[in-house]
Amino acid sequence: MTMASSSSLEDAVSELMDSPGGQLLNTARDYLRKRATALVGLFLTGLIVGFPIAKSIVTWLIEDQRLPDDVNVIVTSPVEFLMLQIQLSASFGLFLALLLVFTETTLRGARHPLILERFRELNFRPPKPSFSFVLSIASSMILAVCGILYAWELLTPMLFEYLSNDAQQAGLSTQWKLEAYVGFILNLCIASAIGFQAPVVTLLALRIGLVETPTLAAYRKHIWFAAFVIGALFSPPDPLSLF
Repeated sequence: MTMASSSSLEDAVSELMDSPGGQLLNTARDYLRKRATALVGLFLTGLIVGFPIAKSIVTWLIEDQRLPDDVNVIVTSPVEFLMLQIQLSASFGLFLALLLVFTETTLRGARHPLILERFRELNFRPPKPSFSFVLSIASSMILAVCGILYAWELLTPMLFEYLSNDAQQAGLSTQWKLEAYVGFILNLCIASAIGFQAPVVTLLALRIGLVETPTLAAYRKHIWFAAFVIGALFSPPDPLSLF
């Protein structure tokens, strides 16, 4: 009975790996094996290069002119500042590695026969590197910068002022933890950068035929709401963790 079940499981796994999806998994596995050294090297490069940059960013963020009145940023452990720098620089290294994976996957995937076959079955035409494609990428980057500026220039000062005043009126000491303070700012910027991508995503969906204009017009409020909800997943769930 056990041998029969084991044989059935092996047959199912073998059938799965022989399917188009399984062949794509094998291709991804082979790619990661071949590029493992480059990915690890890129991650370590980002870690090393990003470490002093992270220190400069944190030092810049905790300057007095960027803090609300009567607010102090504190560390709650001897290694908190060091671990924060490592965390930020490791995130930068991971971003570089994922950027390489995304770029090569996009370039190679557009020519992979299995992916092309799936596209033909779905009657889907992937965007080609044209002027409009480059314009979409540039627009996405500009909107991301606008979202970051919106978070930094408007949301962050407004939220910090409200939180600090509310705590002081309640008689609380406004001492914010360093890691929570920096994380709050970075996550708020990321959430805004993602939320500002709604126009680009909407135009691309129209261009490739995923939705029709009347449908989009009927659900435009839902699209904006969904964009900021997705962005909010990256934002701090509890602003009071600053204290």
